[in-house]
Amino acid sequence: MLERPDGPELLEVARDVLLQDLLPHLPEAKRYQARMVANAMAIARREATADPAPALAQLRAALTLPDAAPEALLARLAREIRAGAHDPGTAGHAALAAALAEMVRLRCAVSAPRALGG
Repeated sequence: MLERPDGPELLEVARDVLLQDLLPHLPEAKRYQARMVANAMAIARREATADPAPALAQLRAALTLPDAAPEALLARLAREIRAGAHDPGTAGHAALAAALAEMVRLRCAVSAPRALGG
């Protein structure tokens, strides 16, 4: 970014203000909603800083689609999985399983980092 703070930093500061300065002054009935907003802000911050390029590159390599856009890549993957093209014992199964594991790690790092032990 050209300026500081950038978008992810602004989300982090706003979340801190919400949780530390505003939440204690909210009525108990509104605290759950405030925590949901804070959680959404944390997810948005992590998503903005996540780099999907390595996981997508691994998936492209496993499917031998080096130039596929993410949406086309995932659509083809879904079709091929439904057709059984990547079942255990098929050629490329291990590479695809590793690529999918990387995609899951990326998604968990964004939406549920505690699931990864963090």
